[in-house]
Amino acid sequence: MGGYSIVSDVVIKTVKLTKRYSSWWGSQTVEAVKNLDLEVYRGEIFGFLGPNGAGKTTTIKVLLGILYPTSGEAYVLGKPAGDPETHHRLSYLPENPYFYEYMTGKEILTFYARLFGIPEPERSKRVNQLLDRVGLSRAANQPLRNYSKGMLQRIGLAQCLLNDPDLLILDEPTAGLDPIAHIDIRDLILELREQGKTLFISSHQLSDVEIVCDRVAILNRGELVRIGKLEELLSGGYVEMIAEKVSENVLEPIRQLGGRPSWHDGRLIVEQPDDGSIDRVIDLVRANGGHIISVKPYRRTLEDLFVETIQGGRKQ
Repeated sequence: MGGYSIVSDVVIKTVKLTKRYSSWWGSQTVEAVKNLDLEVYRGEIFGFLGPNGAGKTTTIKVLLGILYPTSGEAYVLGKPAGDPETHHRLSYLPENPYFYEYMTGKEILTFYARLFGIPEPERSKRVNQLLDRVGLSRAANQPLRNYSKGMLQRIGLAQCLLNDPDLLILDEPTAGLDPIAHIDIRDLILELREQGKTLFISSHQLSDVEIVCDRVAILNRGELVRIGKLEELLSGGYVEMIAEKVSENVLEPIRQLGGRPSWHDGRLIVEQPDDGSIDRVIDLVRANGGHIISVKPYRRTLEDLFVETIQGGRKQ
């Protein structure tokens, strides 16, 4: 790999990253990732999205140094992906973390803290703090075989935080969790951002991503097809206004304001761009003797964007 000028706020960078797999007999090649250009900035929560087979897991494995790219470059924390110097500064939580089930929650964290070389008494202090932080203090001495899916996700997050990493790569951190666990882990993710940490999250839980992420990238068939800040990507909602006893004189002025008026059962229904012009539409309707029944905003969601991007059309 070549090098790049290390910019303090760039934590992950890929340049034309490509990964190909050959079939066992070598007659067919599959491009899991194709010419991926990506930058993730310090202190943000970055959502890495795509349908199954989009190339998300392959990209993560390259970033972790588990796989080598076929071509292109990948950097993590200013070093080539997989560089040993970065290992103590990042953590990874897989979708289905595996632990020695005969150990207790406290024992497993102590075991990994030893591997990180954390000395006593700091080791015990950090283990106890993290157990409390993820809500597992009462279950600290229970064997992991008795832990639920949500509890295992919590202990996995605690393990990720043992080394106080600058970068966390999380694969489906809220998959299969009950509503309370969802909220707790989302809150923890937001708390970590407030501490200045960078989080790279791959997830199919789009509602969670929409709540916590600053920017998202969407992959499809190995290619980056959409990237940007969530507030920009999700712009384009509209406001629906319903009114009655309205004069037809308002129709043309509403159209001039960008609205789409229509009649239904004697009522005027207007779809107005969510750009502040709804106030002028309301004033028009009232000035022409109309009575406002309802005004309801329809915000574009990440699910809308995802379906539109992957299937090529807005979700109906």
